[in-house]
Amino acid sequence: MTHEEVRALLLSFPGVEDGVSYGEPSFKVAGKFFTWLRPKLDDSIVVHLDNLDERDLLIEMDPDAFHFTDHYRDYPIVLARIAHVDPVWLKAALWKRWRKVAPKRLVKAHDAA
Repeated sequence: MTHEEVRALLLSFPGVEDGVSYGEPSFKVAGKFFTWLRPKLDDSIVVHLDNLDERDLLIEMDPDAFHFTDHYRDYPIVLARIAHVDPVWLKAALWKRWRKVAPKRLVKAHDAA
């Protein structure tokens, strides 16, 4: 994927807005943190997962696409390299995250549409 494709994907989610966090591009849903990109650090997107086992499995299955840093060691977060991540997987993972952080009214409106 390219940065433009990832940005377009993120902004396709209802209520998602551009922002900046720690000097890097970030995205919020109704003011709540959704995710951010790390183009200057390792050209990855931060993806929240359900648990550490899921992260470890992803890294084991595809170390070219997935990794983490010591900063994320104790959190169910994986860093997905934009150039290597599967777009279908990324979209599904981001939908899961969106449903957790978006306001319930926004999720209900999306589900009803």
